[in-house]
Amino acid sequence: MTQTQQDGRTRTFGWTDPAVHAELIGRRSGLDLLQAMARGELPAPPIMQLIDLAGLEAEEGSVTLRLDPQEFHYNPLGTVHGGVISTLLDTAAACSVHTTLPVGVGYTSLDLTVKFLRPITIASGRLTCTGSVLQRGRRTALAEARLVDGRGKLAAHATSSCLIFDL
Repeated sequence: MTQTQQDGRTRTFGWTDPAVHAELIGRRSGLDLLQAMARGELPAPPIMQLIDLAGLEAEEGSVTLRLDPQEFHYNPLGTVHGGVISTLLDTAAACSVHTTLPVGVGYTSLDLTVKFLRPITIASGRLTCTGSVLQRGRRTALAEARLVDGRGKLAAHATSSCLIFDL
C-alpha cells in the first residue's frame, strides 16, 4: 500500500517480508519469479514499494520498469535524486540477468557504472527503464539499462556486471 499526498507532503507505504522472495529463489526460475511479480501474483520487493514503482515487465534477457517521478524522489536541487535513478538502472540491469537464471541459481551486482544525461523532474513524465543482458557466461554476466523520459529522450544509462552463483 502506498499513499502519497503531494500538497500535504506526507507519505505512507507498506511492504511485505523480504524473506518471501528469498525463499522462492530456490523454487522458481528468475523469469518465473519476476513475471509473477509483474502479474501481481507475488508482491514487489520492499525497494519497489519505497520508490513507488508504477510497473514491471519481464521476458527472457530483459526487464522494463516504469516510474512516475514524484516530489518525494527529489534532491535539494529540485530534481529526481541520482540514487533513485541509479536504483532503477541497477534493478533493470540486474533483473534482466535474473530472467536468465534457472531454479537454485542466484546473482549479485559486482559493479554499476551510471551516466546521468539530463535532469529529471515531475514534468519529465513517466520514466521507462529497460535492462538487457549483453553477455552471460557461467559465472558472470554483463547487462545494460537505459532510462528514457516521457518524451522518449534518453535521461540516463548504465552498465552492470553480475556474479552468478549456485544457492
